[in-house]
Amino acid sequence: MKKHPILSALLITALVVAFFVGLTVLAFNLASKGRLIGEKVGVLEVKGILLESQPFLKQLEKFQKDSRIKAIVVRVNSPGGAVGPSQEIMREMEKVRKDKKIVASMSTLAASGGYYVCLGADLIMASPGTATGSIGVIAKFSNVEQLTKKLGLDFFSLKAGRYKDAGSPFRRMTPEERAYMQRLLDNIYEQFIQDVARARKLPVSKVRTLAEGQIYTGAQAKDLGLVDELGNLSDAIERAGRLAGIAGKVEAVYPEKERSLLRLLLGSDQEESLSRALSLPYPEPAFLPPWFQY
Repeated sequence: MKKHPILSALLITALVVAFFVGLTVLAFNLASKGRLIGEKVGVLEVKGILLESQPFLKQLEKFQKDSRIKAIVVRVNSPGGAVGPSQEIMREMEKVRKDKKIVASMSTLAASGGYYVCLGADLIMASPGTATGSIGVIAKFSNVEQLTKKLGLDFFSLKAGRYKDAGSPFRRMTPEERAYMQRLLDNIYEQFIQDVARARKLPVSKVRTLAEGQIYTGAQAKDLGLVDELGNLSDAIERAGRLAGIAGKVEAVYPEKERSLLRLLLGSDQEESLSRALSLPYPEPAFLPPWFQY
């Protein structure tokens, strides 16, 4: 070593650097474990038009099984959407509530199916100016019969089943078909009313007066019993933590975004925009049932 002083110095330097790098990695790992061990509140987002429920249900299950997550905040910013996904999310939230407290936090808009989702929480919070309510059901139809005649086009359907092409845009709906469609709407509407009354512990008669499709502000909804408390997202996180028994500072955990080639190529913002564009509903053929919406 005495014959190679430069080599010795380099070796000593390398050992010192390795020691400090190892120490830094160890400290980082310990800090990370410390962050993971602490009790957290998981935050899930329900946003946009509700067309499917599986991505949300998948993440909700992860939070349910994660022992570090003591409570969950469901942040809703949605005008509603298809009936099925709204009901599925609400029902699953009710199941998870048996294990962990859930607080629904309304953002700018939590109306119709967006409000339906909130019914699955232990507590509903909104900002005073949040737009919510819109308790009702709608099915939209179109009739282009006159236009097709002017264009010299003729459409017809072969069907098996009296109501199979009910709602076709190429002919007028018969009185019998209108009555059939209205019965479907009334049935779904009644499900909505009953779930609101059950979840909010309100008389069905009162819910019927509130369920005429009206929009309410968050402040109005609180006075009417549709919302429990007023507050923003941070208030909801704090509230959820206290409901779960977290004594110290309440910290929030958000789902990790799944890595994909598309995300790597476009970035997260562009990838989400493209995904939303691709998920827009396309016009359905006349022989499919209409899209009932909350």
